Amino acid sequence: MAAHFGRRLRKGATTTAVAAAAVAALSASQAPGVTHAPSGESLEMAEANPPPGTPVTGNSPYYTDLPPLNVPDKPDSSAGRQANGPTESGIPATVLAAYKQAEQTIAASDPSCRLPWQLLAAIGKVESGQARGGRVDANGTTDSPILGPVLNGVGFANISDTDNGAYDGDSVHDRAVGPMQFIPSTWATWGQDANGDSRKDPNNIYDAALAAGRYLCHGGRDLGVREDLEKAILGYNHSREYLRTVLSWFEYYKRGTHEVPDRTGVLPPGDGPDSAGPLPDPKPAPPRTRPGTPPSSKPTPPKPEKPGNGTTKPTKPPAAAGPARIEDAGTGTLTAMAGREFTERATVRVENAAGAGLPRQPVRFEIIGNTDTRFPGGKTYIALITGLDGTVAAPALVAGEKTGPFAVRAVVEGRTLPAVTFRATVTQREADKVERTGSEALTAAPGAEFAGEVEVKATYEGAVASGVAVTATMITSVEDPAPGDKGPYFKDADGKPVRALTELRTDADGLLKLPKIFADGTEGTFLLRLTTAGGAFVDIELKVTAPAEPTPAPTPTTPPPAP
Repeated sequence: MAAHFGRRLRKGATTTAVAAAAVAALSASQAPGVTHAPSGESLEMAEANPPPGTPVTGNSPYYTDLPPLNVPDKPDSSAGRQANGPTESGIPATVLAAYKQAEQTIAASDPSCRLPWQLLAAIGKVESGQARGGRVDANGTTDSPILGPVLNGVGFANISDTDNGAYDGDSVHDRAVGPMQFIPSTWATWGQDANGDSRKDPNNIYDAALAAGRYLCHGGRDLGVREDLEKAILGYNHSREYLRTVLSWFEYYKRGTHEVPDRTGVLPPGDGPDSAGPLPDPKPAPPRTRPGTPPSSKPTPPKPEKPGNGTTKPTKPPAAAGPARIEDAGTGTLTAMAGREFTERATVRVENAAGAGLPRQPVRFEIIGNTDTRFPGGKTYIALITGLDGTVAAPALVAGEKTGPFAVRAVVEGRTLPAVTFRATVTQREADKVERTGSEALTAAPGAEFAGEVEVKATYEGAVASGVAVTATMITSVEDPAPGDKGPYFKDADGKPVRALTELRTDADGLLKLPKIFADGTEGTFLLRLTTAGGAFVDIELKVTAPAEPTPAPTPTTPPPAP
């Protein structure tokens, strides 16, 4: 069955100036925390590149109506919501509950995303007019399937059938389905069961709202950041006009909404009356066949019907078809030195009950434990999609400065399958070589200060070893590297002699310059040993010797008298 789309957009149909003016008017009095364009930058000037891949809706058309410029009052603080307000700010009760439930669910599982329910409401508004004004049953399922136009390349995208007509009733081309307008191939990846009926139904507002939220958040997005927000919306529909329209409703709903009874929400022009009153069920679309293709002799199996209202439901896939487990796919030891990139990457495989790898499954990797190790970009988690063989590898972790163990956990998003947990460790920075930078002799007279200074450079595998711990010890001998009690020494903060220094560390260039060294009254040759974390060391010779006595001038002799 086909929905009435009324005044919906084909690319370029919305006036940019009108959309920008609406957003500008709303932004002028926004509450704190709303994402803005940079100062002085209009929506036309701000750039946001759409993410790669097919968008959620397949770039289906959408409702282009903009919110009124007179924004609703802020919600009543005592009641927790606005009791009355402009007609356009009313959201049907079940639809509103679904948006808020999705926000709460994702806040618990993905708090870094900061998904606001008003964003789901804005998308639901432009995609389906809030499920056609709230025409849903008590479980949140629409009275009849909401279907976009056939995506046959005539005015819209050209997407061949991916679900054998299970969701959209079309076995030739796909159509966007449900109140959040998912194309079947995207729903196969992101579909959710949010109302607990053991079904993932794109025509159920609870399921569709949660699926939309998880899609908007995927890839580690933070929707409190403008760039991530815009990319998420453009991932839904690759259109700048679409972005402006959604943002205008997003800002409008952030100023205030109120709940209205189901089936009484505002309908976009062309979808029937503006408020209450049931819509007539559209006529079923006839089966479609490819031009020139003879009718198939294989009968199409009937689809189960929902008791009571004749609504068609997609056939539940066999148990072996969906994800049954997530397994470690041969990940090696996850260990790295502080400040360095891990050489191994956490890798998992998602399989069905038969052991086959499943492609395009959303997997979330999350860092667990007291550590400052992060994924690239400073992220503590990242969501990815499995490849054709069902495997996916997380990006290489970047170790922080905090040493010790932590964990990386991998789960299949939207599933309650047991997670895979990887143990990981960050070790202290090390050097495998340390050498003195100068070559001048280090000498001092008894009781004096050594001339010159001691500076060393540490490296690891030929690269500068910065931040490496170093100890400096006046050793007795090569055979006995314990600190001696005689000979050269350093001074502590109180000026007292010390013959071992700890808590030294190389700088950003791998260099370490030692404090001044002094000689006591003992003459001789001594050794200063510098040892790095990792075991590299260098011995430096120190000589304490008294200045040589001056050689006396020869006494002149008197020549004998002449005969």
